[in-house]
Amino acid sequence: MTFRTLDDLPADLSGRRVLVRVDLNVPMADGRVTDATRLEAARPTILELAGRGARVLLLSHFGRPKGRDPDATLAHVVPALAEVLGRPVGFLADCAGDAMAAETRKLADGSVTVLENSRFHAGEEANDAALAAEMAKLGDIFVNDAFSAAHRAHVSTEGLARLLPAHAGRQMEAELKALDAALGTPARPVAAVVGGSKVSTKIAVLAHLVAKVDHLVIGGGMANTFLKAKGLPIGRSLHEADQLETALDILAAADAAGCTVHLPFDVVVAREFRAHADHRIANVHHVEADEMILDLGPHAVEALADLLKTCATLVWNGPLGAFELPPFDTATLALARIAAALTDEGHLVSVAGGGDTVAALNAAGVADRFSFVSTAGGAFLEWMEGRTLPGVAALERETVA
Repeated sequence: MTFRTLDDLPADLSGRRVLVRVDLNVPMADGRVTDATRLEAARPTILELAGRGARVLLLSHFGRPKGRDPDATLAHVVPALAEVLGRPVGFLADCAGDAMAAETRKLADGSVTVLENSRFHAGEEANDAALAAEMAKLGDIFVNDAFSAAHRAHVSTEGLARLLPAHAGRQMEAELKALDAALGTPARPVAAVVGGSKVSTKIAVLAHLVAKVDHLVIGGGMANTFLKAKGLPIGRSLHEADQLETALDILAAADAAGCTVHLPFDVVVAREFRAHADHRIANVHHVEADEMILDLGPHAVEALADLLKTCATLVWNGPLGAFELPPFDTATLALARIAAALTDEGHLVSVAGGGDTVAALNAAGVADRFSFVSTAGGAFLEWMEGRTLPGVAALERETVA
């Protein structure tokens, strides 16, 4: 994977207007940002470009407005971003056209300015060429630092890269290097942990992974569907009866590809789906008709720990059990801590992504000990499916000098 980064730009960017696609689509309540994680992720690129004298112009969507919606203005995000950056941040009331282009030429070198919500323009999501041309008037260089939006072929993620010299920002660069290390050109053996409730939402992920990894660990409600497909009793456990054949097809594909699929051989079962419900550990052959499988058992976790000790690379998406209900988060937390320890020791390259996964790693206190944790949701999942991400492909394309 080859792409240009900030290192390929001149050291002195004075007088240059740099359009930077970031992700400012942050949660808000009562007019205040409640989680600044995405703002903090954009900070290194923004400060580096400003420090090199660029006039930094930040592009982002915010929510799903139908036209110009005052409630969806990015002006709401400016104070929180200024606090994260530790410096003043300006705001312009549009992100395209001659009038805004004239305003950007008046900006000071080293300034940081947020442009209005890109989705106020209907052509943004349609990747409209005319809008791309109007948006490109505002900048001399395009930098994409929003991997979380890279699966969308929009003007601000893909169209601009056709019209301006395109580079990856620091967050995008780190993400792409980590993903290449995980599945592109990984150190082997490679293990993938895939959890979550439904096989149907991750068929493409599983089908892609069996041809790419050496070991596939299936957890969460998905594991119940695979156990049922193999003829094992799962009681009242969450599963997808219409995906049993699919599960068998994935097992057959894994066998053909030489990928070992790991399903639990002991599980934690309960008769109620609630936190701290009475529960017991059961062999997968001995789940009662009125019981639900809610987590992996301790012997399964121990076996997975031994597996990770033999691997060089780990990709993780999704919890192993009913993570939101303690103590059925035990297996997820335990394996996360084991993976973190192996990463600390230099034995494992560990890459994780997805909202539930990030929450689990944070709960385990190990998110900062994994090699890389992606906060991208849809983009990370599509990458695990082996799909081409338009925002990434655009960076690999030769652009106007």
